[in-house]
Amino acid sequence: MNNITKGIIALIISSLGFSLMSFCVKYSGDLPTVQKAFFRNFISMLVALAFVLYYKESLFGKKENQGWLILRSTLGLIGIVLNFYTLDKLVLSDADILNKLSPFFTIILSAIFLKEYIRRFQLVSIIIALIGALFIIKPSFESTALVALLGVIGAIAAAGAYTVLRVLGPREKFYTVVFYFSAFSTVALLPFFIYQYEPMTSSQFVVLILSGIFAAVGQFGLTIAYSYAPAKEISIFFYTTIIFTALLSIMFFKEYPDIYSVFGYIIIFAASFYMYMKNLPPKQRVQKNQTDT
Repeated sequence: MNNITKGIIALIISSLGFSLMSFCVKYSGDLPTVQKAFFRNFISMLVALAFVLYYKESLFGKKENQGWLILRSTLGLIGIVLNFYTLDKLVLSDADILNKLSPFFTIILSAIFLKEYIRRFQLVSIIIALIGALFIIKPSFESTALVALLGVIGAIAAAGAYTVLRVLGPREKFYTVVFYFSAFSTVALLPFFIYQYEPMTSSQFVVLILSGIFAAVGQFGLTIAYSYAPAKEISIFFYTTIIFTALLSIMFFKEYPDIYSVFGYIIIFAASFYMYMKNLPPKQRVQKNQTDT
């Protein structure tokens, strides 16, 4: 297999990991969102700790990067809590696709704060994706629309975290950043976890442990994938999570997205595919078109 194929496989495994994490969060039942987020981050912290100790790297990063690490962790924590809240309240696939708006918001935030140039096709993709999001949110004053809006805010927070990661990328090892974020989130959530704690059944406890393990699979799979190939060449395959979460939602929760949501999925995927194709080098784009035909 060439590196592109390896990257695609790793990204699909990452997508499956994140889909199973979302499934476990919803399957764990009527527990406080903070309690679910605590378990997700605590388990991920332990997995990242093993990597940091194995490679004998710094647990908390360099002194000059502390501000960036704290900002990344704060934004990431907000994104996770809001994502978990929407997972509890919305159809699983709806919550997941709203979270997948983060790459589009990352482009906007990178332009604002990192002075990266937004190309015309990227702007078109962003507008199309936001139109797709409206079909899922279905703007109104109903509670589901407000919950969906919180999902979009969570995607913006996640995009902020990814933007900060662009700064941290060459400065810190990825497992140090993951450990810092997970440890920060665990400590920040601990008081709320204790205050809101609700007793769990043994099955709920196991499912929440699994949510943290699957989150780690998703995180490290994503990192491995992009070590094999540039994001612009394989990132479209990350949207296989839509397929996985939709199947899990139908099979286990008997939740079916309405026709407007399905239309929204198609629009957002089309925007992602358009941006993916435009990001390919011209020669590779021609080869792909010839292969498709």
